[in-house]
Amino acid sequence: MDFLRVTFSVSGVETWVFLPPLVAFVVSFFSSMGGVSGAFLLLPFQMSLLGYTAPSVSGTNQLFNIVAIPSGVWRYVKEKRMLWSLAWTVVIATLPGVFIGVWLRLEYLPDPKNFKFFVGLILLYVGFRLFTDILKTVKQSISNSSKQGSAPQNFIVTNTKFSLKKIEFSFGDEDFSFSVPGVFTLCFTVGIIGGVYGIGGGSIVAPFFVAFFHLPVYAVAGAALMGTFITSIAGVITHQILSHFYSSISVAPDWYLGLLFGVGGFCGMYLGARCQKYVPAHKIKFILCFCVIFVALKYIYDFIK
Repeated sequence: MDFLRVTFSVSGVETWVFLPPLVAFVVSFFSSMGGVSGAFLLLPFQMSLLGYTAPSVSGTNQLFNIVAIPSGVWRYVKEKRMLWSLAWTVVIATLPGVFIGVWLRLEYLPDPKNFKFFVGLILLYVGFRLFTDILKTVKQSISNSSKQGSAPQNFIVTNTKFSLKKIEFSFGDEDFSFSVPGVFTLCFTVGIIGGVYGIGGGSIVAPFFVAFFHLPVYAVAGAALMGTFITSIAGVITHQILSHFYSSISVAPDWYLGLLFGVGGFCGMYLGARCQKYVPAHKIKFILCFCVIFVALKYIYDFIK
């Protein structure tokens, strides 16, 4: 079985060749239902279990997003569940944040311990908000047994109206709206965090959309993934370019390792997006809640240990 073990020259990681795609498949299958690529679960896996701690791990993680996300996005587009106005708002707002985040990571935060603690507290609060929302959803499904917390019957995004102040749309026979400046400010801030940690600017916006803007998780998942995909391209390009200016540290992505993760993620995201509409909303929110709280506790633990 030794022939199945490989050593990646860029990162120095030594592992079984099937482990990265297998882990990425499982993580992506569940996380993609909530509009999360799974990158911020793969980051602690790479750092803690594979021992990949160089700054280039951020670019490798974003490379995973580039390979994995298109299958999930295509599925959401095909099923007319892509809220394009939200997707482009995410992209436009997070892109400058990602560039700033990558620069901060290399220039000031090679070991961003204190910043991790701050982000961990924020994510812990978001996780708490999601958990309370889950409890409300479960109570509503119990009181209305005919729905059972299942997906809406009219399972497409319709009647989208866009202005610089507000975006409105219909989904599942209900009308929703949100503030464009509010989402823009949120996504810019999240983009900086995503650039620092290599999780893609849109990776953690879905929990915010659900917890604070009260948008349906079925409708925002595709937009969040689309935002993550575009901003991850920018992140990988930035890491590759900056590697010529920071020759003393590993900055450029490990392309072979990133592609291996991406292959597993590509399959997992497609199946996750395909199965999403068959999963009750409160269960998808629970997946988001778990992802957010897991990362929050990991960052807080890294600070206090």
